[in-house]
Amino acid sequence: MAVALDDQMLVDWPAFNAARAELGNGFVRILGYFREDGVKSVAAIEAAMRANQAAALVIPAHTLKGEARQFGAEPLAMLAESIETIARDCVERQDTPEEALEPVTRLRGLFEQTLMLLEREASPLVTTRRPVVAPRPGGFGRRAV
Repeated sequence: MAVALDDQMLVDWPAFNAARAELGNGFVRILGYFREDGVKSVAAIEAAMRANQAAALVIPAHTLKGEARQFGAEPLAMLAESIETIARDCVERQDTPEEALEPVTRLRGLFEQTLMLLEREASPLVTTRRPVVAPRPGGFGRRAV
């Protein structure tokens, strides 16, 4: 059974910020490449699964794994790695990849949720990560009790 991950668990923010610092002005462009490559990789993985072709799962899963790790998206990288490992094992055994069905069905949702967080954080309007604070009573539009 899959465990639901909340937004804070999807990205290792210190790793994300280190990548952002290291890539500098190219960060947003590289994140755009991750989006493009990720969309293609997820589609290729789903197509390979529908075609029951283990070998066709390997490269897009491997690509997605590496790119996700670059941005600190460890749960996505681990899911892609599990698909890659299953696929490689199936290729070696000359078997079909039915056991990859469950992780493949979770992949698109996790990719989209993770990408949304990464892009939101990469927005030029976001300068630093601040904890979310509940609104105070009597704030704008509220009557003080």
